Amino acid sequence: MSGHNKWSKIKRAKGAADAKRSKQYSNILKQVAIAVREGGPDPDSNPRLRLLVQNARGCNMPKDTLQRAINKANDKDAAAMQELTFECHVNHGIALFIEALSDNNNRTVANVKAIMNKYGGTLETNGSLSFLFDRKGVFVVPRKPDMDLEELEMSLIDGGLEEMEVDDEYLTLYTAFEDFGNMVKMLEELGIECESAELQRIPNSTRQIDPESIKKVLKVISILEEDDDVTNVYHDMEIPDDFEEDE
Repeated sequence: MSGHNKWSKIKRAKGAADAKRSKQYSNILKQVAIAVREGGPDPDSNPRLRLLVQNARGCNMPKDTLQRAINKANDKDAAAMQELTFECHVNHGIALFIEALSDNNNRTVANVKAIMNKYGGTLETNGSLSFLFDRKGVFVVPRKPDMDLEELEMSLIDGGLEEMEVDDEYLTLYTAFEDFGNMVKMLEELGIECESAELQRIPNSTRQIDPESIKKVLKVISILEEDDDVTNVYHDMEIPDDFEEDE
């Protein structure tokens, strides 16, 4: 997984700096709509919904907001949400993988196309760039003073842990896609609550481009992320440790 540590740290730091809480709420609520339709409104019997409830708690979403979303999604007359993905090339051949949740596919496709056209990007055929990314389970766990990290790591290996990053505030755990559910169960057994648990797309390798081009790509990513339907944007761009984004 060469290069993915740096990417993950940048991803989380950037998210902490500029992600708006309302956007986080919106993404979770849209995913709740899909989870309820697939597995029902009871978190105890719906693992995907249970995980979303945990993520909602991690970003301090009010309980009544979440419950209203569950109730609404359980209404047969509610608009159906669908998951969409887009694969694009932007400046210097940087690959973007875009995930979206939408109740109007035509609107979402038109919005992504418009952004690509405006900023010189190319919308590729689905499946043509997905091989550039590995889908991984990524769990962010608040670090507690009494944690025995060596013992914890050994326990989590049984849940499919591939790698654990440690900093002063958080542990970031990585699993293979197929071990995502196993890690969810292991953390539950250990009584460990995550701040977030999700599937992310980690680039197999990263591309180096000049600082001005990095800024241009980050601008496109930022504009995509502002779209109400877009939930995640992943890239294969290497961002140096000393890179400073314009305010």
